[in-house]
Amino acid sequence: MMRSAPSAPPVHSRRQGWTAALPFILVTVVVGGCYALLAGRLPERLATHFTVGGQPDGYSSPQSLLLAFLVPMLAFGAGAAALVQRGLPARGVRWTITSGYFFAACLGYLAVLTLLENAGGGAAVRMPTWQVAVGMGAGAVAGGLGWLLAGPDPEPSRPEPGTAHRLDLPAGTRAGWSRTISSPLMVAMAGLMACAGIALGVCVGWFGGAAMLLGGLAVAAHCSMRVTVDRRGLTLTPTLLPVPLHRIPLGKVTEATSRQISTLAEYGGWGYRILPGGRGLLLRSGEGVVLRLTSGREFVVTVDDSATAAALLNTYLDRSRSGEGG
Repeated sequence: MMRSAPSAPPVHSRRQGWTAALPFILVTVVVGGCYALLAGRLPERLATHFTVGGQPDGYSSPQSLLLAFLVPMLAFGAGAAALVQRGLPARGVRWTITSGYFFAACLGYLAVLTLLENAGGGAAVRMPTWQVAVGMGAGAVAGGLGWLLAGPDPEPSRPEPGTAHRLDLPAGTRAGWSRTISSPLMVAMAGLMACAGIALGVCVGWFGGAAMLLGGLAVAAHCSMRVTVDRRGLTLTPTLLPVPLHRIPLGKVTEATSRQISTLAEYGGWGYRILPGGRGLLLRSGEGVVLRLTSGREFVVTVDDSATAAALLNTYLDRSRSGEGG
């Protein structure tokens, strides 16, 4: 059976890449310049963490504070630029740039304020809670600027549709198809979240620990899935649970095809994904079943031997339309 060529990941303009990196570069320069101007007035032990009442309860050296801020800022800037230029679906570009401006400005404001307070406060360093609100306000203003600079999201490039094949199934004969697809990356993520939840519960409190554990269980439920196609439609069942997670009846499908899918480029990540034009379960890139639904949207599952699954669904669709039944 013929399969369509994989779609290329979206490549957005260099201007948008620089726009995404700009707030992190500017904040790095501002914080670095502020540190250089105040270095002679900074104590050897800086107050860097504060209680809700504004009292200092955490300290570090000026050099540690500078490194802890500047290195992530530069890394986030480089990562944001790379994502915008090559890794994101088109509809996510503007929101990514806006979020970057918000967080860079918010964190930059608090970093500069921390340096100023330590340089002028002596033993009476304080960080009133309302300053955090001011920092978030500065981030909101910067985010609005980022939204304007980013401009409208580029139109997403549509992948080439696959061919709607059929199986040569004798009349009256029934068949089924089933495959299991797993994601080692999501297995590792579920394990890390579970370990973090236990550590959080022991060290901090079980309220936050339980939330992290539940998140790990939710990821674990999606990391390995059995995909089944039969006369009823398509069913997704977690290998760790006996209950189907999702079922699409045959009556809600208008056509099934198979094509190559770039998970990160088209859907922005792994797992159960939802986009304006469709949704689906994507545990890796590669071939997948694409269902065109009666609602006009798509449902996508990346799985091996997807062409056979799509052909079987189309065969059952033809029987249903002709009145032959399953």
